[in-house]
Amino acid sequence: MRTCRMSRSVAAMMMNAMLLPGMAVVLGLVWGNSPAVADLLVPKKQAQAAAFAPSNGSTPSTEHDADTGHREVVQDAYLPGTPQAFAVPPQWRTTWTVGPYTSVQVNVDEFGYNIPGDAANEPSIAVDPTDPGRLAIGWRQFDTTASDFRQAGWGYSSDGGHTWTFPGVLEPGIFRSDPVLDTDADGNFFYHSLSIDGGYQCKVFKSVDGGTSWNGGVYAFGGDKAWMAIDRTGGIGHGNIYAAWDYAGCCGDDWFNRSTDGSQTFESPVPIPEQPMWGVTAVGPDGEVYVAGRRRTTNSEFVVAKSTTVKDPAAPLGFDFAVDVDMGGSLLYYVFGSPNPAGLLGQVWIAVDHSDGPTRGYVYVLSSIRPTTGTDPLDIHFVRSTDGGLTWSSPVRINDDTPGDDTWQWFGTMSVAPNGRIDVVWNDTRNDPGGYDSELYYAWSEDAGETWAANVAVSPAFDPHLGWPQQNKLGDYYDMVSDDLGANLAYAATFNGEQDVYFLRIGTFDCNGNGIHDETDIAEGTSEDCDTNGVPDECELAGNDCNVNDVPDECDISAGTSEDADSNGIPDECEGCPYIYDLDGSCFVDAADLGLFAPCWLLSEGEAGWDENDCADKDFDCSGMVDASDLGLFAGAWLKSSDEFNPADYPECRTCGVGGIICP
Repeated sequence: MRTCRMSRSVAAMMMNAMLLPGMAVVLGLVWGNSPAVADLLVPKKQAQAAAFAPSNGSTPSTEHDADTGHREVVQDAYLPGTPQAFAVPPQWRTTWTVGPYTSVQVNVDEFGYNIPGDAANEPSIAVDPTDPGRLAIGWRQFDTTASDFRQAGWGYSSDGGHTWTFPGVLEPGIFRSDPVLDTDADGNFFYHSLSIDGGYQCKVFKSVDGGTSWNGGVYAFGGDKAWMAIDRTGGIGHGNIYAAWDYAGCCGDDWFNRSTDGSQTFESPVPIPEQPMWGVTAVGPDGEVYVAGRRRTTNSEFVVAKSTTVKDPAAPLGFDFAVDVDMGGSLLYYVFGSPNPAGLLGQVWIAVDHSDGPTRGYVYVLSSIRPTTGTDPLDIHFVRSTDGGLTWSSPVRINDDTPGDDTWQWFGTMSVAPNGRIDVVWNDTRNDPGGYDSELYYAWSEDAGETWAANVAVSPAFDPHLGWPQQNKLGDYYDMVSDDLGANLAYAATFNGEQDVYFLRIGTFDCNGNGIHDETDIAEGTSEDCDTNGVPDECELAGNDCNVNDVPDECDISAGTSEDADSNGIPDECEGCPYIYDLDGSCFVDAADLGLFAPCWLLSEGEAGWDENDCADKDFDCSGMVDASDLGLFAGAWLKSSDEFNPADYPECRTCGVGGIICP
C-alpha cells in the first residue's frame, strides 16, 4: 500500500544538494566566560567560550530562577527553520565511527541527510520488548537556533537503529520539553512531555505502532524534570505508569503519580518524602518503585524514596520510606565555565537488577558528582544497596583518568541489562585538558559494581559549546536501554557544528532479541539477509512487508517474486486497484482528483488532450475512452482515504496496466 509521509523542508533538501565543500561562513563571537561560581572553574581555552551568537539580539535563555535555580522557561516565539551555513569545513555526515562504535544521526530529513540550522538535544529512548528492532527516540526540537522555542521531536527505527525516520513533532507550534520515553510489556510506546502553557503540566502520548505515530496525549499532571517508568514485571502492578517531577509542577509539593489503565487517566499526585528531584524513577523486579534525586534544599545531599504499595492499583499512592545516600560530593548545575553552563551537568540515575541470579533486587545509583575532596570538577560516582534501598555502600569513582587532572566527566548515564550487567556512559574532557571538547566514554560491570571495565571512548570528540539554541546548554540528560548483548543509547553531540541527536549501539546488535548476535544468526542461516545489509530480514519487516510473506518488499522485487511495474518500490500485488482513483497521490479521493479527472471527460484515446492530460490514467475500465463507466468507478471511491480502500470491493478494476499501474 502507498505510504503517506510528511514532507520535510524543501529548502533543507536544496541546501544539502547544493552547498559546496568550499563554502564557509565566519561565525560571530558570543558572550564570554563569566567568573561566577569561581571555586568550580578550571583553566580553559578562551576560544572555547565562543559559540553561535544570538541572531535576534535577545539574551540567551538560562533557565535559571533566583529562588529555585533551574526550570524550563521560554523567552522566544516560535520561528520556522531556515537552512544555515556552517563553520569551515561544512559537515554533512550522519554517521560517526570510533573503532567498532558507530553513531547514527536520528534527526535527519526524509533523504537521510542532516537538517542544517536546527538544534536537537535532551534525548530519551525506548525499545520494544516484543520486537527489539523497533526503537523510538524523543528530544527537544528547535527548528532554528535563532529561537529557544522547542517542541516534542521524535524519530523511529524499524531495523534496530541502523536507519531512522524523523516525521516531525508531536504538536506543531506547541512549546514542549523534558521528553521521556518508555514501553510497556506489550510493545506500546509512551512519550512523557512537559508544557508550560497554562502552568507547568505534562501530557503522555501513546503509540501502538512502534513510534511511527502517536495519539493526541492525555493530561498527566506533572512538572519540570519529570521522569516516567513503566512496570513490565508481570505482577500486580503490570502496566502501571509512574512519574515523579520537581518543584516547578502542577501541584505544589505533590510530585508523584501513576496511571493504572495504560495512560487513559492519571491519578492526582502525592508528595515524595524528603523531596528528591532531578533524578529518575525505576521499577524493581517485584514491582517496587524507587525515586532518586538530590534533596530540594541542597546540592550535596541525595535521597532515595521507595514504595512497595503503589504497585497495587487499589492501594493509595504513598511511600514506605526515604533514605539519605552519600554520593561523595555535590550535583552541579548552572555552572559558568563548564561544558554545559546553563544546564545540569548530570542527573541522578537509579536502576534495579532484574536478573534471576543472586544480585536480583540490588539497587544502584549513579551521577556526575563534584567530589568533596580534590580538584576534579566532576567525576562519575556509583553506590549500591543490597537490601532494597535501606543501606548504601560508599561511593565508587568509575572514570579511570588520573585524579586531580581537572577534567569534566558529565552527563553520567546508567542502565542495567536483564542479565544484571551495569552499563554507564558519560561525556569526558580528559583528552582536552583545560577545555570542554568531550568524547563519550563507556564502562561496564558484570559483578554488581564491585569492579569496572577500563573506560573506552565510543565517540569522536565534539565541542558542546557549539549550536546553542538561544540557551547555553546541550540539554540536561542522555538516556540508555540495555539488553543482554549490549546497550542502546540516545545522546546529543555537535559533530556537524550544531546540536544533533544520535543513536549508538554499544555492543553487538541483536535486533530479533534471541540472545544471539545478528551476524551469527545470518552466518549460521538462522536468519536470512536478502539485501546483505547485515540486518536479519525479520527485523526489517515493519512497514516493509506489504504482502505478509516474511520477506522485505525490496527483496521480493529484486528476486522477481513480486513485480513492480511503476518502480515505486511497492510490490504490485499490494497496490490495490482503488488507489488508481487517487490521482494526485494525496491518499484521499477528493475534489482535487475530480479536477484532474474532468479534463478527460468524453475524450477517446488519440484525441487532442488525451496525452496532455494523462487521460490513460483516468480510463479506469481500459475502454479507450473516459466515459460514464469511469465516472461511476470514480464515484465509488469518492471521499475515501487510503486506509478505507479494500481492493476486494472493486472487482471491475482494470488489469491492462495503463499508466504503469497493474491491478491484481
